[in-house]
Amino acid sequence: MQPDQLRTVRSWVRQELLDHPGLDNPAPMPLAVQRGFATTGLANWWLPTELGGAGLDLADGVRIVNEIAYADAGTAFTLFIPVLAATMIDLYGEEDLRKQVLGSLALDGGFAATLGSEHDAGSELTRISTTVRRDGDELVLDGEKAFSTDADFATHLVAICREVDADGTPLEGNYLAVVVPRDTPGLEVTRRWDVLGLRSSGTYGVSLSGCRVPAGNALRGNGLRLLEIGLNASRILIATTAVGIARRARDLAMEYAATKQVKGAPLAMNAVFAAKLGEIEMLIDVMTSQCLAAAAEFDGLLRGPDPARAFLRAGALRSALAAKMFCGRTGWSILSTCSELFGGLGYTSDSLVGKLLRDIRYVSIVEAGDDVLRDLVYQRFVVPVSKRG
Repeated sequence: MQPDQLRTVRSWVRQELLDHPGLDNPAPMPLAVQRGFATTGLANWWLPTELGGAGLDLADGVRIVNEIAYADAGTAFTLFIPVLAATMIDLYGEEDLRKQVLGSLALDGGFAATLGSEHDAGSELTRISTTVRRDGDELVLDGEKAFSTDADFATHLVAICREVDADGTPLEGNYLAVVVPRDTPGLEVTRRWDVLGLRSSGTYGVSLSGCRVPAGNALRGNGLRLLEIGLNASRILIATTAVGIARRARDLAMEYAATKQVKGAPLAMNAVFAAKLGEIEMLIDVMTSQCLAAAAEFDGLLRGPDPARAFLRAGALRSALAAKMFCGRTGWSILSTCSELFGGLGYTSDSLVGKLLRDIRYVSIVEAGDDVLRDLVYQRFVVPVSKRG
């Protein structure tokens, strides 16, 4: 990443996003300010240069998201979550599909979304009920998806489905990831969720009823495995938003402490306050290091001679899981401390720290909660290979 690119991001954040009114109030999505990020030339910054993208790696994405989340994590989430769908398409889409979808995202600075979660299945994705069947040279999709960020204004969505035969009988172990254009007949956004935090983002329920797409829109490989691979990138960037939020909370606490009087002296001179802020600074450094280390592992696989095969072999990266769990839990602890430092004011809407507290909670919830990820780490990296089921 060139220094001038990071300066461009910081300038955009400062001029267009920092202290932007209305970011904590749901409004039609995407917001004009989010559309405006395309003026930086860095929308969908991860897209390959041969398709018109900036070609930045995930470590660069960590730096960009850190800056944007400092001002508003909801906007950061809106701008980076297309990396999940784009990663799957880039690695496992047929060349014509890859050029069509990713090329349009690079040209228009648009959005992509993923249809994975379902109410009944929860974290057990093998239980998903959305189906896909083959009908000649077409695929037909039916089902209900629960939570999909950016879905309503995405140009393309990647749907994770269970494959069935012509009679609707599931084909054992067959799951597909299928690219569905937003304007496909039968695709309907059924609701927008009223979320507690990240209120400048849009997360939707989506219904698929007899949606027909070309058979070539199916990505190569098992759909659940492809989703797991794509989640590495988005989980690392979700973890990174916790860094940006924590940095903002630290700065707000310092500003407040400069004027708040305690026993006749500014709070900033208080030894207890100093110890808390020193601890917070250390934790922010560790969070940042873990996000960059996880991104470096991801980038290493992506730069290898056969990244698609390497990711299929790796699946969920241990470093990505650790980053999301650690940053979610640590960020929540930091925001709790900062909220307490503001006293009663920290529990009112007059203080920005309350918004930050609500925003950071999502890190430990979306794309698998901490309990789910702890179990995944245990099953994949703690239990000896010989004893795994």
